[in-house]
Amino acid sequence: MFDYMDCELKLSESVFRQLNTAIAVSQMSSGQCRLAPLIQVIQDCSHLYHYTVKLMFKLHACLPADTLQGHRDRFHEQFHSLKNFFRRASDMLYFKRLIQIPRLPEGPPNFLRASALAEHIKPVVVIPEEAPEDEEPENLIEISSAPPAGEPVVVADLFDQTFGPPNGSMKDDRDIQIENLKREVETLRAELEKIKMEAQRYISQLKGQVNALEAELEEQRKQKQKALVDNEQLRHELAQLKAMQLEGARNQSLREEAERKASATEARYSKLKEKHNELINTHAELLRKNADTAKQLTVTQQSQEEVARVKEQLAFQMEQVKRESEMKMEEQSDQLEKLKRELAAKAGELAHAQEALSHTEQSGSELSARLDTLNAEKEALTGAMRQREAELLAAQSLVREKEEALSQEQQRSSQEKGELQGRLEEKESQEQELRQKLLDDQFAVLRSAAAEAEAILQDAVSKLDDPLHLRCTSSPDYLVSRAQAALDTVSALEKGHSQYLTCSEDASALVAALTRFSHLTADTIVNGGATSHLAPTDPADRLIDTCRECGARALELTGQLQDRTMLPRAQPSLMRAPLQGLLQLGQDLKPKSLDVRQEELGAMVDKEMAATSAAIEDAVRRIEDMMNQARHESSGVKLEVNERILNSCTDLMKAIRLLVMTSTSLQKEIVESGRGAATQQEFYAKNSRWTEGLISASKAVGWGATQLVESADKVVLHMGKYEELIVCSHEIAASTAQLVAASKVKADKHSPHLSRLQECSRSVNERAANVVASTKSGQEQIEDRDTMDFSGLSLIKLKKQEMETQVRVLELEKTLEAERVRLGELRRQHYVLAGVMGTPGEEEPSRPSPAPRSSATKKPPLAQKPSIAPRPDSQLSTKDGIYPAQLVNY
Repeated sequence: MFDYMDCELKLSESVFRQLNTAIAVSQMSSGQCRLAPLIQVIQDCSHLYHYTVKLMFKLHACLPADTLQGHRDRFHEQFHSLKNFFRRASDMLYFKRLIQIPRLPEGPPNFLRASALAEHIKPVVVIPEEAPEDEEPENLIEISSAPPAGEPVVVADLFDQTFGPPNGSMKDDRDIQIENLKREVETLRAELEKIKMEAQRYISQLKGQVNALEAELEEQRKQKQKALVDNEQLRHELAQLKAMQLEGARNQSLREEAERKASATEARYSKLKEKHNELINTHAELLRKNADTAKQLTVTQQSQEEVARVKEQLAFQMEQVKRESEMKMEEQSDQLEKLKRELAAKAGELAHAQEALSHTEQSGSELSARLDTLNAEKEALTGAMRQREAELLAAQSLVREKEEALSQEQQRSSQEKGELQGRLEEKESQEQELRQKLLDDQFAVLRSAAAEAEAILQDAVSKLDDPLHLRCTSSPDYLVSRAQAALDTVSALEKGHSQYLTCSEDASALVAALTRFSHLTADTIVNGGATSHLAPTDPADRLIDTCRECGARALELTGQLQDRTMLPRAQPSLMRAPLQGLLQLGQDLKPKSLDVRQEELGAMVDKEMAATSAAIEDAVRRIEDMMNQARHESSGVKLEVNERILNSCTDLMKAIRLLVMTSTSLQKEIVESGRGAATQQEFYAKNSRWTEGLISASKAVGWGATQLVESADKVVLHMGKYEELIVCSHEIAASTAQLVAASKVKADKHSPHLSRLQECSRSVNERAANVVASTKSGQEQIEDRDTMDFSGLSLIKLKKQEMETQVRVLELEKTLEAERVRLGELRRQHYVLAGVMGTPGEEEPSRPSPAPRSSATKKPPLAQKPSIAPRPDSQLSTKDGIYPAQLVNY
């Protein structure tokens, strides 16, 4: 395909290379001859580009991307060359009149992304049909003075002798008026041809629009597939959200564990606090012991008042220092220094006292000894006090360290608790956001599905008023099946709606039910409108009104599903009433063929086939009688014509008789092979439509044979028209074709009776054509053709007869148009009576009646064809006075 594309592009480049772009060569004959092959090149390149893109996407779906790198490079080169070629061709005036060149996208497709195939649009080349150029109008006045080539000179001389020479070269006013009328007729014919060409162009444009709509439908299907992929992605995200919820649960357990650690830390803090209290109690006990020691010291120093006073002061100062050390630990060192200075002063005073006492001999030695003892006790008490103070300072430092560690532990635990609380709140906010996003995504999917359903239903409702839909027909059986299927989806739609209202996180059930409901409801509406085209007036109006009501309620429901506020108030159950109405109307419009009893229906088939055979036998006998009578009463050319017509009619009747016999054998074979264990009457009752078709076809064949014999009798007796015989031949051919079609519906395609029936059908058509040919040749021989004598006519008389002939031609054309309209109305009325409004015991004077019905008016099967099929266009000839009519479905 790439090589083919390269060859096409090289051809276009060689053509453009030979053109001189400086002048408008596309308007010259030489330039147009060079550019003419490029029309086929444009058509081929558009198809090659489309199939190459699809093939490349399929290759990328099967093979790795690195393997196809060369293919992508070559495609990109061809893409740019093709785009340049289309751009240059679209700028030329020559192509603008002949072909519509497609537009390529700005860049080549991305084959590495599979979804890019949905964005690809097939390039469509449209070749408009040219309207025929208007013919140049003829000159209203003959300028040349020479006489016309076809006018005899004798007539001109006679006119000159009678009226004198003509006044200049002017024609008569009536001649000019006649020429003007002829010219207007030609102009009207040209306009008619132009209108036909415009209609054909409009049809081609509609076909192009149909292709575009089909492409758009394919794109919608791809978008639907893409929506399904997006739904899978949303489900994957939902699974991720659930995993995140599990992670949040784990974080909750971590938070509880941290709280347990904080409680353990508080327990340790309480234990440390208890130890601190124990240390304080120990310190107080030591202080009490120190006070007891001080009291004992005061008892031992009672001998000397001064020493006792000093001792009391020292004890008081020590108690004061201890109390101050309890209140302020920072001032202990200063107080200790002050105490030392006071002790030094007291020591000085003690030295003075010792000097004063040294003069006394009696108490000197005792005082000195006691003083030494007191000093030793003082030093021991001072050491003990220092040791206790050191222990107290160590205990206080330990308490401060524990308090600092405890405060740090509390700060760390509070910080961790705050961090865990923040993370938990963040996870909860993320979970809330994801939940809201999930709800929004689910509602977006539901809203898009509801919008798509609304578009489908709107399209179905619009087809009820579409003129092109008038040609579409359907049967009540199919309408009932579609209505029942749509009615079954209402329950699923209600269930999906209630589930979505209960849990808004899952809209899959509602979307699936809505999609199926919209398609089946739209199908029901379209088939309801198609069924109404073949129904009687009142049921058809009720059916159309019910379809409109169903569409209106369905559109209202889809509109409510697209709005969050109206979604809870939506009531899918309201769709049951119109769908049940359509179901009931379809049941009413069903054919009531079973009203005829089984034994009557089976006997009716055999009776009609026997009556048809008897009618054909009677027709053959009557034709033989007419042959004998014609031989006795006529001679010469008339006898020859009558014999040829009657012989062809006899051959036609024999062929029809053989066809009826073969059809009867095929019918028996069908009944025996298809009835199984059932009886023949039960088989006919089960296949009532086919049975009615056989009855109608056999009646039509018998009636046609009777009419052919009567027409032949009238022609032989010179009381009828040859055209009646031709029309009867056509009717017989159409009736036998209907009988063959009704017989071969249920026949096996390999059946020998079916092949013989087809051979008999071809033989009947040949014999009918022989009847028409012999009738036409006989008519030409019998009719007198007078030769026209213009010897005694003047120019004025000739003009007068010419005008009278033209008036007659116009009258005949008007009569012909009126008869065509009347023929169309008769055929339409015949289709209505034979296919829709047939009643038992009611027959037209010139048409066979349909199958018998019950006493009440029964509607026949809508899918059944009329009892007499319309004649193919190939069997009609304007020479016979018969013109084909346009068939219209009413």
